[in-house]
Amino acid sequence: MRLDYVAGVSPAKWLRAWAERHPELPLEAVRVDEPAQLDRLLAGEVDLAFVRLPVDDTRLHVIPLWEEQPVVLLEKDHPFADAEALSLAELEGEPLAPVQDDPAMTIELVAAGTGYAIVPHAVARLHHRRDVVALPLQGAPTTRIALVWLVERDDETVQEFVGVVRGRTARSSRGAEGDPPAERGGSERHRDRGRGSDGGGKPGTPAGSARGGAQGRGASGRGDGTARGGASGRGASGRGRPNRGRKR
Repeated sequence: MRLDYVAGVSPAKWLRAWAERHPELPLEAVRVDEPAQLDRLLAGEVDLAFVRLPVDDTRLHVIPLWEEQPVVLLEKDHPFADAEALSLAELEGEPLAPVQDDPAMTIELVAAGTGYAIVPHAVARLHHRRDVVALPLQGAPTTRIALVWLVERDDETVQEFVGVVRGRTARSSRGAEGDPPAERGGSERHRDRGRGSDGGGKPGTPAGSARGGAQGRGASGRGDGTARGGASGRGASGRGRPNRGRKR
């Protein structure tokens, strides 16, 4: 079975659980760029995908999972770099770094001084680097991760993995009480506010006051963005506006 996931998702926990439950059916997971998050799924090349909402396609079952808190990324010498948190209003007039399909490249441009970027906290943590700081961003909308699969691919094997993600045990029945139903079509499905797990057994983690993002690597632990099942693997209020210092 094949699974795609976008940057910021850590599926290792579910891959291990799947490998323990179904060692006869390996699960391969590949990290994909967000603009292409549905391409392989809709082409029938993968069975399921962890994607970033919104997704609007009636051919898909969608289970909204956890929310992601946004952070703003700045070069370490930026006048705002010492702030505890920032708001969207404070960023008015500041240049925005060109957004790339690969978030690592966007952050590279931030480090080069082209401007700031707004990304989910998990993405900032994944691509942490010493020359970029990540600050909690107040007033910005959150993003949402969802598990999706083709309606026509809704068989017992897929449902078994859905159960793993939902935390059902091997003895639990499909559609156990308390499971939110999968939804079809429409971009408003992400209004479901139920929180899921980020793959490490914790709810989607807000940026809090951690500066620069916690260090950590990708879900798979492999540089090529590929993982296989069975492998061992907002901000405080009351702060003053930071001094802009040098003229930009």
